[in-house]
Amino acid sequence: MFVQVIKGRVSDAAEVRSAMNRWMEDLKPGATGWLGTTAGVTGDGTCIALARFQSHDAARRNSERPEQDQWWTEAARLFSGDVTFQDTEDVVTWMGGGSDEAGFVQVMEGRVLDRERADALVKEMEADMSNQRPDILGGLTAYMADGTYVDVVYFASEAAAREGETEMPPEAMEQMNQTWEVTAFHDLTDPWLYSG
Repeated sequence: MFVQVIKGRVSDAAEVRSAMNRWMEDLKPGATGWLGTTAGVTGDGTCIALARFQSHDAARRNSERPEQDQWWTEAARLFSGDVTFQDTEDVVTWMGGGSDEAGFVQVMEGRVLDRERADALVKEMEADMSNQRPDILGGLTAYMADGTYVDVVYFASEAAAREGETEMPPEAMEQMNQTWEVTAFHDLTDPWLYSG
């Protein structure tokens, strides 16, 4: 899987969502290899979108389409300041990779401190996750070449997520903190979830 993470500041979330809906209606049919997109705007106006493709080549072919270039030229006007793009094929999914049924999505950015331990810990946690945290519907972690990562967790609801946070065993939290350094949390309380 290939993931592109797009992030920037916006002033009108409704306009950005309309642009995403136009992409789904007009451009999705020709986007071969597109798997889905998770997007939204946080309370402070940060827009985050994660576009998933089958491969880097599929994403490249999509970006080379004239209609894609035209759509982005128009959508880019909705952002104030710089828009960042991060691309990777180093993606780890767990519990199915997420769900379009999610009512709340949390995106975390940070640095992985021990990648080998991270992969092992995800496998350990995944086995018990459905019992310990029924609020979590799945997720994925996109690892970048510079050692940073973007983690996306799909929850049934924000209320369930907040309750579940308080029930995490301290040992599990300590293990996670020793494996991943979180530098930013982005809460998508109204996630826009699209699948191919």
